[in-house]
Amino acid sequence: MEKNNAENMVHETVIEQGFVILKYHNQSEETQQFVKEVKRDYIQLHFCIKNSAKLFFNNASYAIDICENNSLLLYNPNQDLPIHLEILPKAKSIIFLISIEKFHTFFTQEAGLIHFLNEENRHKKYYYDKVLNPNEIVVLNQMFHYGLHSSLEKLYLKGKVYELLSLYFNKSNNDDAQKCPFLEDEANVEKVRKAKKLIIENMVDPPSLNELSDKVKLPLQHLKDGFKQIYGETVFAFLFNYKMEYARKLLASKKYNITETSFEVGYSTPSHFIVAFKKKFGSTPKKYVSNL
Repeated sequence: MEKNNAENMVHETVIEQGFVILKYHNQSEETQQFVKEVKRDYIQLHFCIKNSAKLFFNNASYAIDICENNSLLLYNPNQDLPIHLEILPKAKSIIFLISIEKFHTFFTQEAGLIHFLNEENRHKKYYYDKVLNPNEIVVLNQMFHYGLHSSLEKLYLKGKVYELLSLYFNKSNNDDAQKCPFLEDEANVEKVRKAKKLIIENMVDPPSLNELSDKVKLPLQHLKDGFKQIYGETVFAFLFNYKMEYARKLLASKKYNITETSFEVGYSTPSHFIVAFKKKFGSTPKKYVSNL
């Protein structure tokens, strides 16, 4: 490929030497391409949270779909495995790139439990896909949505990375022991997701928390706790951040002026919108537009 047109939507974080994570979110309406060279001594772990992506191999001669709420582990010590992704609109995913040396240090005492780490298999290529469980999905969403000071983001992300690895490789027969008390089953996770959808659909005139609780048939405290656990912020914080991001896109399109934008996101007066926008982005809407 001549151009990596997904670079602006992919965020790379070095957790430590030999361990990198890539977070991508295609918020556009077009399919995007992303290519990255990966050496043969690296394990790839792909986690898809929303929509899907297509992973190409051998100069795009064949491909694998990575679907929503699924994961894919790849390792081939015999050849490099460059990442060549076709990212569908609205797709959201996280990729772990871990050197095999670093990976072994995670399981020094328990290497026998991970069958591709034993002496017989450690030099063989490996492929494994599985459906993500609700606990893994919660952690993945938390890695995308958190309202921390920038100085704490990497520390928080590092903790969540290792939490996810622990859940992914856990072989406990007692799955119930891992579950959060307010997310008793996947049905409750879906209720929280439904609540988020209702908030977005009714952004201009959002329901109260009690109304939201009734609509999704989830107790109020469970809704509040579950929303915070999955999306990393309160319902009101999510709504505020979503409104501001939506407003920013409207202004960037230059099809809406400040007054029109304020009404589009549910503010009764432009002055209140201007205060909120400055709180979120550190500049007024007028200054933001002039700097585009």
